[in-house]
This record gives sequence, structure tokens and C-alpha cells, in this order.
Amino acid sequence: MKSWPRAGRWAVYVAVAIAFAIICGVLSHWQFARNEQREHANALIADNYDADPVPLDDLISGTDDFDAGDEWRPVVVEGEYLADEQVLARNRAQGNTSAYEVLVPFQLEDGRILVIDRGWAPPSYDGGAEDVPAPPEGETTVVARLKPSEALPSSGRSAPDGQVPTIHVPSIAAQTGEETITPAYAIMVSEDPAPAQAPNALSAPEQDPGPHLSYAIQWILFAIMGFAFIGYMIRTEIHAARDDEPHEDDEDDEDDLEGFLPERPKPQRKKRRDLDAEEEDAILDARR
Repeated sequence: MKSWPRAGRWAVYVAVAIAFAIICGVLSHWQFARNEQREHANALIADNYDADPVPLDDLISGTDDFDAGDEWRPVVVEGEYLADEQVLARNRAQGNTSAYEVLVPFQLEDGRILVIDRGWAPPSYDGGAEDVPAPPEGETTVVARLKPSEALPSSGRSAPDGQVPTIHVPSIAAQTGEETITPAYAIMVSEDPAPAQAPNALSAPEQDPGPHLSYAIQWILFAIMGFAFIGYMIRTEIHAARDDEPHEDDEDDEDDLEGFLPERPKPQRKKRRDLDAEEEDAILDARR
């Protein structure tokens, strides 16, 4: 590019800076969006997690009317566990391991099914989960927090029989054969009567805002730095071009001062004697 005209090089510099700024803008917008999503999720946790439990019918009266704003709301349900239709959600990050979450369909008094996540069990060496404590038998009152159904894996991965890759309520309904299933599942808080043993309780959700806002600001700063760098390169080229040009004003000043400056004495050349003459003088001196 050094052989290009100066204006052409500068146009390429500016085009690169604009393209870089557009990429930074897109990434910054993405981080702002993720920060907004995180703030919304934290607000739901703060508002709903420790709220007083309410009957499920106050929030979900059918099988398709779950409001996303009710995530983490505690509800009270009465009915009976369908222990024979229990399934496990695999590869769940619990207890510093790839655990299994225990999902048991719970039949309400009106016949609807609510999937209850009773907690997690560690993996066993033989594959699957270790022995999972059985749910209470007969009529049971459960307090649990509502959660929306998770999406299926984008990779298309599946799971063995009796397991699911994610807590996707329609997939659980297909495995259990239950049709009147609610659109959300619920994470168990307590059971009455309480069993002698229960799976490990799930960790409470974190309310960490994450680094998304700082990342968004960093991408904006990168875009500004890109333009600053291009400006520095153009400025450097201008100064380098000025240094390479002859300074006519300096030459004119030297011509104007020639009449006022004293003449420098010309160095006198030292007369060198011929080598032969020196030898002759030495011979004459020796004869005297």
C-alpha cells in the first residue's frame, strides 16, 4: 500500500476503522441485551423467590397459561406422586459434578399433572444416578417454586430411556404418557408428610449481574480506539512527508546572511616536500 496515493491509503484506513466500529457496535449491543436479560432474571428472583406460597390455581388454572413473570413463585399443591413414572434429567451442574435431577410427575386433585423436581442425585460408577430416595406415598402436600419448561438441546443430543437431556416438559409428557400436564414444572421446597430421605436440595439461584455491562462498554471503547489509531497513522504519515520535503525557507535565509557573516579563513595546505629532495639534503649534510 506504500505505492498507493496518500488519499487512497487514508480512505482504506477509514474504511477499516468504520468496519471495525460496526463489529464492535454489534458486539456491544449483544452484551447490553444480555445484561438486560440478566437484570430481568435477577428481578424475578428478588421479587418471587421468597414470596409467600399461593395455590397453584391462582397462577396456572389450565395446561397452557403459565406467565413467565411467575418464575420462582412458590405454590402449594395437593395430590399424589406417580413414582413409577419418575425420570432423570442428566448432566446437571449440581454438587460440583454432572448430577441427575429427579423429576416425578405429581397428579393434582383436579387430574392435571405437575412435574416436581425433587432435587439431585450424584452419578454412579455403573452409569445413571445412585439410589434415589422414593417420594412420599399417598396424599401429599408439596410446596414448590415454578419454573418454565426448558428448551430442547440445540445440538439434538438425546438421553437413554428413563432420562431426558433437559427439563423439557413436553418430552417428559411423551415419556410418561400423561396428556394433562402443566406448561411449567416446579422445584420442591417441602413435602408433607416428609420422607425419611430425600434427594439433595438444588442450589439457590445466584443474583450475580455478570460482566455483560462492562464488556459492552469495552467494545465501545475499542471502536473509539480504532478511530484514534487510524488518526495517529494518518498524522504520522503527514509529519513524515513534511520531514522528507526540502526546506526552501532555510536555504533563502542562508543566502540572505552571506553578506553579514565573516568569511571563514581558508585552511592553508601544508607544503609537502618531495621525498627525493629530502634524501639529497641528508646526503649533503653527511659530506660536510
